[in-house]
Amino acid sequence: MLQTVYRLLIELTNGRWTSVVLKRFARSRLSRFIVPSFAKVYHLNQEEMEKGLSEYPTLHDLFIRTLKKEVREIDQTDHSVVSPVDAVIEDVGQIKETSEIVVKEKTYSIEEMLGNQELLTKYLNGTYMILYLSPSHYHRIHSPVDGNVTNQWTLGKKSYPVNKWGVKYGVRTLAKNYRVMTEVKTEFGHVTIVKVGAMFVNSIETTHKGTVLEKGSEMAYFSFGSTVVLLFEKNIFQIDPAIQTPKEIKVGEKIGFLKK
Repeated sequence: MLQTVYRLLIELTNGRWTSVVLKRFARSRLSRFIVPSFAKVYHLNQEEMEKGLSEYPTLHDLFIRTLKKEVREIDQTDHSVVSPVDAVIEDVGQIKETSEIVVKEKTYSIEEMLGNQELLTKYLNGTYMILYLSPSHYHRIHSPVDGNVTNQWTLGKKSYPVNKWGVKYGVRTLAKNYRVMTEVKTEFGHVTIVKVGAMFVNSIETTHKGTVLEKGSEMAYFSFGSTVVLLFEKNIFQIDPAIQTPKEIKVGEKIGFLKK
């Protein structure tokens, strides 16, 4: 019953026009009046922000805020993989030979997520990691590895909630939502960063130019809380033993190592 009600609710509140209204409000000057209350409700760390609250003219500007350079240190250990976002690591596991992963007792298809049969093969029996961003998190996305972008593509139209209720009761949210995929070739193999849009707001803006990525460099930003899925080619990733799920993580912190 709860599942049916929840799905109906998100269908009714995630239409084209509700998304348009929310986007317009968040980008309007009128939204600046709720910036202070938003910061208070979500306990934003104002000491980390590059600007003071009064300097954000809209709610959207607050969502995509930048941070002071010194507040996020990028781990420089050889071959380390770092968190691309401030988030909660919700799940880590192996991608099955059938391309399936199981998250919160729901099965997802990496084949459906990627939408590319040719790319899929290299990730079978590889590793996935799910990182969830709430509205309180810093929304900019950074590269988890050094490498070269070999492919970038977009799939999906609508977006359903990606919080724990959305993942549990939604319909294939991680593989169905609007999403932008970036595949990066490292000296060890391929890594794909899947940026999944959140409910109401599909905006994922790419900021990186060119094909070369440095670990910790900015790639893109979300206009609202969302999810990043990391996919590692078979046998190239070793998770850091300190990572236990769920775990709060920040940009630049070590999550594992690449290996041959």
